[in-house]
Amino acid sequence: MKAILEFMKRNYKILMFVAVLAVALLSFIPGKKESDPDKDKLLLELITFVIEKGHYDPAAINDDFSKGVYKDYIEGLDPSKRFFLQSDIDEFSKYETQIDDMINTQNLAFFDLTYTKLVQRLKESEDIYKDILDKPFDYSIDETFDADYEHKPYAKSKEELKLRWEKQLKLSVLSSITDKQKVQEKNLETYNKKSAEEKEKAEKPEMKSFDELEKEARESSRKSLDQYFEFIDDLTRDEWFSIYLNSIVERFDPHTFYFAPDDKEKFDTSMRGSIEGIGARLQKKSDYVEISELIPGGPAWRGKELEQGDLIMKVAQGEEEPVDIAGMRLDDVVKKIKGPKGTEVRLTVKKVDGSIEVIPIVREVVEIEETYAKSSVVEKDGKKYGIINLPKFYIDFENKDNRDAAKDVKQEVIRLKEYGVDGIVIDLRNNGGGSLRTVVDMTGLFVPEGPVVQVKSSNKNKEVLEDKGTKVEWDGPLVVLVNNFSASASEIFAAAIQDYNRGLILGSRHTYGKGTVQNVIDLNQFVRGNSMGDLGALKTTTQKFYRINGGSTQREGVYSDIVMPDRYAYLQMGERDSETAMPWDKIDAASYKPFKNNYDLVIAKSNDRISKNEQFKLIDENAKWIDAKKDDNQFDLNIDKFKAELKKTEDITKKFKAISDYKNGLEFKPLPYEQAIFDKDPAFAEKKEIWYESLAKDVYVEEAINVLGDMQDKSAKTAVTLNKKEKPIKTR
Repeated sequence: MKAILEFMKRNYKILMFVAVLAVALLSFIPGKKESDPDKDKLLLELITFVIEKGHYDPAAINDDFSKGVYKDYIEGLDPSKRFFLQSDIDEFSKYETQIDDMINTQNLAFFDLTYTKLVQRLKESEDIYKDILDKPFDYSIDETFDADYEHKPYAKSKEELKLRWEKQLKLSVLSSITDKQKVQEKNLETYNKKSAEEKEKAEKPEMKSFDELEKEARESSRKSLDQYFEFIDDLTRDEWFSIYLNSIVERFDPHTFYFAPDDKEKFDTSMRGSIEGIGARLQKKSDYVEISELIPGGPAWRGKELEQGDLIMKVAQGEEEPVDIAGMRLDDVVKKIKGPKGTEVRLTVKKVDGSIEVIPIVREVVEIEETYAKSSVVEKDGKKYGIINLPKFYIDFENKDNRDAAKDVKQEVIRLKEYGVDGIVIDLRNNGGGSLRTVVDMTGLFVPEGPVVQVKSSNKNKEVLEDKGTKVEWDGPLVVLVNNFSASASEIFAAAIQDYNRGLILGSRHTYGKGTVQNVIDLNQFVRGNSMGDLGALKTTTQKFYRINGGSTQREGVYSDIVMPDRYAYLQMGERDSETAMPWDKIDAASYKPFKNNYDLVIAKSNDRISKNEQFKLIDENAKWIDAKKDDNQFDLNIDKFKAELKKTEDITKKFKAISDYKNGLEFKPLPYEQAIFDKDPAFAEKKEIWYESLAKDVYVEEAINVLGDMQDKSAKTAVTLNKKEKPIKTR
């Protein structure tokens, strides 16, 4: 149990990032180097043994399991269906229901067949793209390209496959040309606005012809593909075999992964928290790379232009030519984005609303201080309110005397009380979780001692984790802000506050829904006298979280008491949208005493404000438009039609730019003690000022403050005393 709980000291979003590094192997293509088949067989045997013995609820390895592995594996090898032919798939499909038997007997026939065939198809594809990019495209032809790879059939012949490559490359080049034309037009517009005197000193921007831009775009695409295929030769057969292994283990649940030796080292490095570059975590998504998280305090986070869910399409070093990263390995994309502190990287990204933007970011080292809890105060209608932002539930397990999330939040609460606040907002938006111990201790700052969360292990034994000695530091009005990316420990805290009826949960319809715990197991410990080298490690799900009311946070997450529109409201995001996610279930409730607060009127008043708020209406309209656009996979390859559609999209998105221009009219300030620190450390003051400015543009924080105001008449201050006289109950 201790070993399992130790795992909770690791931040969930960091875990997701590193796990994605393993998943990213699905974008790798096998090289020609050989490894030891006996080692592969041993790994297959070891991994299935460990999962069957240690996983919380291992799936049966049968024909249905085999079909799932087959589907994920083939899709992972060729996500955009530009390598395999239908004849290859027909050959592979005879193994669709045999993989389970092959796993049990350590048979590598399917693995060997796909490996050999892919090497052959890759070589053929290399010849295809070089031939296509040797000559200009005809952009006057009326034709379209369907980018719905999931439902697109495999090419029936090499001629059909070449046509598919041609359209894909034409779309890529066409997009680059229009980007280049926009940059030229913008540069010329800026130049023309200069005074005559300024023009004499400035150099008139070069205006290249369409043919010149078209040639540059084709050369850039070829360079990117040349680099991509060069990467292939550097990959070992072990890396290729990791693809197969992860296709198997991911069928148990989304958080079970095999770490090859090199990936285990990256995992350990990430757990130590070293963060450099632009301050963003990345994951592979089809041919491109997706922003999975922005590190609080990092340059990307502070710039406010890059968002979770954005797809990186190209990377440029400063003003150099951008490199198309389509199909590139995740590791190699990361290398291009990283760089010396103070240098600039320019990312061409596809936003969640479908628009394409070039975002410049100056690299720097992300300071750990920025991930700590911080607070601000604001006044409205003669009342004072405090907001505490907690990016993650951090802790130092090596030195318990060092700061942790619970101790830091306690200190902020005490300071806010001394300032005389009438209500507190705990902001857990984008908080991916972290230490289990800190969330238990932190809950105790707001409720009397009692159960906080229930944990059930693979042996089905249940443990109720209680706060047993933490002093209640705040018994006044409390609001917890969450969103779709609030996960794990954040969900435990929100669920406890909700089950105790201690405060109100505001935000997205529900949180992420990650209610499981993973343990990392070194596979080398199972083999004595191992002469095959490092076998890597397996991360597998060993526990499940449950609310004190008995319900699981798995898949369902925590539903907000007050739902506020957000841009991701209609998109499939979260644990519930993963095919292999473990199910929601329920166990017996713990014995706890809920508060007697009645928030019905507060909730009704908030819902009425939200329904009339023009900013929320615009956000909801934006969310519906994004949802409608997500399945729009048809692209015109006629340049006039392509530009017309691009302009149409840009005109619509201009309307939604007003979302980021919003100002709530509130003035957020530091606590008095911080002013002396600001005077001595202007850089620190500047960072805090950026945060205050973001709060002043935040409609969600504005509504949270409004709710605190409504809660004044029904304060939770008397609830602690009342609850001490009540008998324990089992349900709310």
